[in-house]
Amino acid sequence: MTDTVSNRDHVPGPLAGVKVLDLSRILAAPSCTQILGDLGADVIKVERPGSGDDIRTWGPPFLKDDDGNDTTESGYYLSTGRNKRSICIDFSQPEGAELLLQLMGECDVFVENYKVGGLAKYGLDYDSIKQRYPGMIYCSVTGYGQTGPYAPRPGYDMVAQCLGGLISMVGEEGRPPSKVPIAIDDIMTGMYACVGILAALRHRDQTGVGQQIDLALLDVQLAWLYNQGVNHFIDGQIPKRMGSAHPNIAPYQIYESQDGYVLLGAVNDTQFRKFCAFAGREDLAERSDFKTNRDRVNNRHLVNHEVSKIIATQSVEYWVAEMSKIKLTCSKVNNVAEAFEDPQVIAREMKIQMKHPMTEKPVDLIASPLKLSETPVSYRQAPPTLGEHTDQVIAEYLVLSQERIKELKTAGVL
Repeated sequence: MTDTVSNRDHVPGPLAGVKVLDLSRILAAPSCTQILGDLGADVIKVERPGSGDDIRTWGPPFLKDDDGNDTTESGYYLSTGRNKRSICIDFSQPEGAELLLQLMGECDVFVENYKVGGLAKYGLDYDSIKQRYPGMIYCSVTGYGQTGPYAPRPGYDMVAQCLGGLISMVGEEGRPPSKVPIAIDDIMTGMYACVGILAALRHRDQTGVGQQIDLALLDVQLAWLYNQGVNHFIDGQIPKRMGSAHPNIAPYQIYESQDGYVLLGAVNDTQFRKFCAFAGREDLAERSDFKTNRDRVNNRHLVNHEVSKIIATQSVEYWVAEMSKIKLTCSKVNNVAEAFEDPQVIAREMKIQMKHPMTEKPVDLIASPLKLSETPVSYRQAPPTLGEHTDQVIAEYLVLSQERIKELKTAGVL
C-alpha cells in the first residue's frame, strides 16, 4: 500500500531551524539538499527566472495535469525536488546578486555546483562570502574539485564513472563497457555532501567558524571503488567486467532458473557446504578445487558451471523459499515495478504520495531510507513549481516594499 504523507503529523526534524540556500542544478547537489530538507532543514532553491533548473526539462516522462497533458515538471526533477521552496533570482544582475547575498546572511548553509571560479564575478565565491559571513558553511560540488589540472572543466556523472574506473568494470565479460543506469556518482556525491555539511555544522556550532566543503564527482567515484580499488593496489591486476559475479566471493552472482533469474550467494565455506548438502551434491564441497573460498574464486568458472546446473532444475520461487529456510542469500531479480510491489518494500513505506500544485491527484515519489526513532524524516513540501515561493521567501527574509518587488520583477531580477 502506498503511504500517503499529506495527512501525517510531522515531528520537527533534527535539522529544524537550519536554513539552506541552494544554488545548484542537475542532480548531485540537489540530491544533497533534498536529504537535508527531509531531515527538517528549510531549503530555499534559487532558480533562473523563466527557465529554472535544467533538470525540469529532462524528459519525458513529465508529470501529467488533470487533463492528461504534460506539465513542465519532469520525473527527473520530481526525484530530487521535495521539501524545498523555489524562488527566482537573476543574480547575473547586480540587484539580484545583492538580494542573494542578503538571503545568504539569513542562512546557515550555501550549496552550489557552478564551475570553479564561476561565481567570483558576482561576489558569491567562497573567499568573498567568508569575509562577509565567517560562519557560513559553503558547499561546492564540481566535476573535478577546486584544484588540479581538470578543475576548470565541466563535469557530469557519466564522465566521473568513466574517468574513475567504474564503467570499465560494468558489463559482461567480452562485451563493451556499460554505464550504471542510475546517476550513481551524482547521488553518492550528494550523500558525501550531506555528511560534510553535518560535520561542518557541528564544528561551526562549537567554534562559530564556517568552512568550504570541496567535493568532486571524480574524487567520490574513486573513494567508493573500495575493495576493487584496493584489490588493484595489492595484486596489481586491473578489475575486469564480470557481469553479476563478485570479484572476491564464489558462488555469489545471478543464475538462471527454470523460469527466471535468481541471485545466489554462499559467502563463506560453511554456507557453500550447506548449499551443496541441500542440493544433494556434498561431493562438490569436498573437491580440492572448491574447498575454500580462495579455491572457488580461483576456479569460479568450474564452480559456476556446477551451480548453474543445480539452479536450472527448479523455479525462482522454489530457490528463494528453500534458501531462505536454510538461511542462504537468495533473491528474485525484480524489475522496477516489481520492486515497489514487493511486500518488504511496501512494509518499509518506500513509496509515498504528495499533493502537487499542478494536479489534484497525489504524485508518487520515493521515500527517504532514513528511519530515525525520535526525529523521523518529514515530507512537508512537494517538489515546487518554478518560483512558487518567491514572494513568500522575500517576505520572510528580506525587507522590501511591494513597489520595490514589482520593480525587480519588471526588470527580470525576480
